[in-house]
Amino acid sequence: MSHCSTDEHEGCGQDCGCKPADGLTPLHAHDHTHACAGNVPATDACADEKETDCGCSSCGCHSREHDHAHGSGDDKRELLLMGASALLFATGMLVDDRMAQHVPHWLVIAIFYVLPYILCGYDVLRLGLKSILNKDFFNEFTLMGGATIAAIALGELPEAVGVMLFYRIGEFVQERAAGHSRRSVKALLAARPSIAHQIVDDGSIRDVKPEDLGPGSHILVRPGEKIPLDGTVLEGESQVDTSPLTGESVPLRLLPGSRVHAGTINLNGSLRVEVTSAFAESSIARILEMVENAVARKAPTERFITRVARWYTPAVTGLALLVAVIPPALGFGAFSEWLYRALVLLVISCPCALLISIPLGYFGGIGAASRRGILIKGGAVLDSLRDIRVAALDKTGTLTEGVFEVNAVLPAQGVEPDELLTTAALAESRSNHPIARSVMRAALEANIITDDAAITGMREIPGKGVEVHAADATLLAGNAALMEAYGIVPQTVTIPGSVVQVASNGRLLGALVVADRLKPQSPEAIEELRLLGVGTIAMLTGDRAEQAHPVAERLKLDILKADLLPEDKAGALEAIGPVRNTLFVGDGINDAPVLATAGVGVAMGGLGAEAAIETADVVILDDNPARLPELLRIARRTRTIVWQNIIMALGIKSVFMGLGIFGLSGLWEAVFADVGVALMAVLNAARAGKIDTQ
Repeated sequence: MSHCSTDEHEGCGQDCGCKPADGLTPLHAHDHTHACAGNVPATDACADEKETDCGCSSCGCHSREHDHAHGSGDDKRELLLMGASALLFATGMLVDDRMAQHVPHWLVIAIFYVLPYILCGYDVLRLGLKSILNKDFFNEFTLMGGATIAAIALGELPEAVGVMLFYRIGEFVQERAAGHSRRSVKALLAARPSIAHQIVDDGSIRDVKPEDLGPGSHILVRPGEKIPLDGTVLEGESQVDTSPLTGESVPLRLLPGSRVHAGTINLNGSLRVEVTSAFAESSIARILEMVENAVARKAPTERFITRVARWYTPAVTGLALLVAVIPPALGFGAFSEWLYRALVLLVISCPCALLISIPLGYFGGIGAASRRGILIKGGAVLDSLRDIRVAALDKTGTLTEGVFEVNAVLPAQGVEPDELLTTAALAESRSNHPIARSVMRAALEANIITDDAAITGMREIPGKGVEVHAADATLLAGNAALMEAYGIVPQTVTIPGSVVQVASNGRLLGALVVADRLKPQSPEAIEELRLLGVGTIAMLTGDRAEQAHPVAERLKLDILKADLLPEDKAGALEAIGPVRNTLFVGDGINDAPVLATAGVGVAMGGLGAEAAIETADVVILDDNPARLPELLRIARRTRTIVWQNIIMALGIKSVFMGLGIFGLSGLWEAVFADVGVALMAVLNAARAGKIDTQ
């Protein structure tokens, strides 16, 4: 545990509270990094101090504002201390009566009970005294120290030693479990590049920090190195591993002109790269910032527990005082008996199990998602995802790849397919329209080479197509309206998609059907969303209805709304169902209004979509729609684990408090209800980082 008080936090750059200004030091050495300190990224953020105050001032236990990194030396020292104390204590419990027959009784007490108590309790007592001097009366040090001292005064020295020993052991194991839960997100932080090889004007290489370079700088990336900055490949060919950012294991091929992204790994060739953006604006920097800040965005459940923690410990302490005073005053037993029962309540009164495990549960869920290339902006998003009943998706770039391809070549009677494709490719060879590019790719794949030098004139007819003059022929490529304008009867086509009618010298050669390519994961993703209880799945797209309808029909979507402008999508989403129960998935660029309107906005951000990272609640880095059902499973499983911990902690503590008041449980049981339950809750929370999305 981080034996600290978040009340010590005054703002970014201030002391974190784990070592207050008066010299208070925690039980173990801690390394702390704060997101606001310098340029070094960390998983913790100092944003919104009032919200992030987890109530540690009333407990002193772990909060998510603190990160713990223990060196092997600290662990060995702690294990040695606990091992020696446990050995002495166990020996005393087993043979103290026999020992007393041969050595003075006071020596037996000193060696087998007092010494272990001092070894385990010295830091706790010292910190408890410092807390009292600082007018902080309700934390785990004052509660644990006061309870054990009172137990010794009542003649329960063995129980006092046992409480302190098992408290110390529980603290140690909790820290190990907590640290493991945080490593899932720290693995993403490890993707942060630390060195860039700058190519200076004279051709020499010098190593600099990525933050020191700006757009226009040239860098060298050797095989096996992380690419330090976003840029464009000038020289060299290689493959790049994008899995540190997207989770995608298939390497991506790089050629001169290819874009590269900071944090990805160059595999097998040296590259000369021109930097296109400063490190602070790079994809990896934005991703790291988002993951760091996610920790500061509390879920409603976390905020509720924070409020409960602020009155829980004082309330239980007050109850303990009443138990110690009122029953003996009314003649229901000796004061010492009721004081002992009050001590049981004091030991149980620390809300560590809740304050530690609930943030770690959300943190684990965020980490599990990040390993799959899903970035979630805080625990509140995970809570919102639990109630999703409507999913609305954009078409291009979300369900489809945004890449047009020729799906059908339909020659007219007496025309060969190659003749049709050759004429279409020549007519479209000087056009930059996406459909024209798809026709050119189809011709290239069919080994058809066109010579646009034969073209003597070209005229684009808006909304219809192109007219091209080549040698002794006049070529037309466009829609049915273009054919009709030249007195040509267009070919009837029933296949879904955009139809390119082709004619030469007034003669119809046939038609090509061009359509956006459906992502291979889309059908399965839609089916799994339905299995997860998403009752209504809609498509909201700016594409024409004739282009969107085939996709909606193939995916068996419930609602299709096409021909929507970006500002119209938000209204269309509100018309479908309650916005708070609605998930919208878009490309994060022209869908900003509806992403902000939806209960949860998900951006198929890709590596280079800056607007996606800025706007959405969730960013899917590899543009894979199959991540959507994974996202819902992670959110629901995380929520289940969080509520398991709440019910377990409050339930067990309530039971043992009742037993303690009636004298049916002692300090041994109280230790279990405090440290044991906290440990169980942390271990349960750690499962959130290992969620299976299958």
